[in-house]
Amino acid sequence: MISKQEVKHIAKLARLGLTGKEIEKFQRELSRILDYIEKLKEVDVSKVEPYIHPIKMENIMRKDQAKEKEIEMKKKLIEMAPEKKKGYLKTKSILK
Repeated sequence: MISKQEVKHIAKLARLGLTGKEIEKFQRELSRILDYIEKLKEVDVSKVEPYIHPIKMENIMRKDQAKEKEIEMKKKLIEMAPEKKKGYLKTKSILK
């Protein structure tokens, strides 16, 4: 069984303010969790192959190409801008 001092220490690390009742409650709950972990350690998994994900997945990436409509839209937007420079919008500097 986990001690009350250990629960208080964990609560302090997690910056939790616990009442006396809550300390007792978490003492029981954390002890049950640790007991369950000990039970899991008894299971023989020597013949089980580790895996990251149960479903084999591949990352399918498309080529990064501009679409003709997007290029036309960009040109129209830049033409409408009050100030432009070398094909880009000109804005006030925000860094000094």
